[in-house]
Amino acid sequence: MANSDLPNLDERAFEKPCLNGILPAQRAAHAPRILLLYGSVRERSYSRLLTEEAARLLCRMGAETRIFDPSGLPLPDGAPDNHPKVEELRELAQWSEGMVWTSPERHGAMTSILKAQIDWIPLSVGAVRPTQGKTLAVMQVSGGSQSFNAVNQMRVLGRWMRMITIPNQSSVAKAFAEFDEAGRMKPSPYYERVVDVMEELVKFTLLTRDCSGYLVNRYSERRERAQDLSKRVNQGSI
Repeated sequence: MANSDLPNLDERAFEKPCLNGILPAQRAAHAPRILLLYGSVRERSYSRLLTEEAARLLCRMGAETRIFDPSGLPLPDGAPDNHPKVEELRELAQWSEGMVWTSPERHGAMTSILKAQIDWIPLSVGAVRPTQGKTLAVMQVSGGSQSFNAVNQMRVLGRWMRMITIPNQSSVAKAFAEFDEAGRMKPSPYYERVVDVMEELVKFTLLTRDCSGYLVNRYSERRERAQDLSKRVNQGSI
């Protein structure tokens, strides 16, 4: 039998997980809010074209979408936080309930353009955490054979930003051959995978958005708050 004596556990902050927190009685009825970021500012940007295709699919699935244009976004720490493009990005991050990150693979990695957007989104703004508990889908485009370097990197960043990164992902090889002159994606297994990824993103967003606060409610943070409260109470009694 497991030893139930846990001397290191702070009972003030400990909570046993329960279904009531995961399945709230009240559910939001508005369309899922999805922010889409892409990692290239070229005139014919395949990451942007893939992002636009994803946005069309999301809208068809009942989501409300916003696409952020990274043109004019300064380098991280290269401008004040009140720069108009930085404020626009941060407001969209707070508005969203889920995100899609799409990057070209450049030198075996995601682009600095997409990384700069992620770096401008802080882990916290006052008491608000713009990304924690929100869903995330990752996609990449490649000029050559299929690769997963960029999506793997974005998954690491998603975890660091405390996001719920869905299992499915999309990697479009030889992207120049997958879009027509009008910028629309051609029928292919790559296109079908994009549909799969967007469908899964909407499902995960609907599943988690009403309980995201409960899902990211952590023992360590509750314990820290309990300690701070105890200090204030003790100081007040002196």
